[in-house]
Amino acid sequence: MTQEMTETIANTIPRARVRRRLSAVGIVAFSVLAVYVLLAFIGPLITPFHPNELNVGPRLGMPSAEFWFGTDALGRDQLSRVLAAIQPAVAAAVAATALALVAGTVLGLIAGFWGGRIDNLISRIVDFLFAIPEYLLAILVLAILGSGLINAAIAIGIVFIPRFARTVRSATQEIMARNYISAARLSGRGRLWIMTRHVLPNITSPLVVIAAINLSMSEGAYAALSFLGFGVRPPNADFGSMIADSLQYLSTDAWLLVPPAAVFVLMILAINLAGDALRDLLDPKSTI
Repeated sequence: MTQEMTETIANTIPRARVRRRLSAVGIVAFSVLAVYVLLAFIGPLITPFHPNELNVGPRLGMPSAEFWFGTDALGRDQLSRVLAAIQPAVAAAVAATALALVAGTVLGLIAGFWGGRIDNLISRIVDFLFAIPEYLLAILVLAILGSGLINAAIAIGIVFIPRFARTVRSATQEIMARNYISAARLSGRGRLWIMTRHVLPNITSPLVVIAAINLSMSEGAYAALSFLGFGVRPPNADFGSMIADSLQYLSTDAWLLVPPAAVFVLMILAINLAGDALRDLLDPKSTI
């Protein structure tokens, strides 16, 4: 009976993990994201027309066989502009998340590992940043740096640094209280060795999940800043600016809003679903 129970448990756990890894929703989400990443690289090369070329078709032309997404108020091809808008959207979200991840991880590790006055100083800085509304902080940074894709990514990254710093600090403090850390110290291991061999590997999973979630939030934040005019400079295409430009024609040519909004919403949805799939894979407490 014991052997049968052991075999049953051993056979059940791998199947559960396989089902989790082969989640249909996760596969679709990652596939859609792969298409977006691919289009971010090759999108500007496969556009039917130059995204900024004027009067390639009738102004405010309806979608047709020649212009699948129609044309805007300046006669520019909407499909070409939507394809071109994917590149800055993906670049801004990835750059902002990478900046927040690296800076927040470093600050959180230092605060959680050393503690004392250093922890207190970093915690007060993080609390101060948390106290400022996120979009207001991003706009303040952009007021100093100026508008543009790179500056918008930096501003969004700064906004999300406290999220990573607080999470890493809490996880680091929890790990530092474990017995194997005390054993490593007693054996003469240095701080850098303990940090790289014990702390970082144990906080990788939550960091990946948080990064996936913040990727979606960074994408939304960049679109909002672009909507307000802080994104790529005109006449370059951007989801936020395209949506903003289409609002003035909402009562007469509402279809103009659909292509950029639909492609943007699909991107956000794919990122969120991919983040959920990563959480299910990496979080041992998540349900199967």
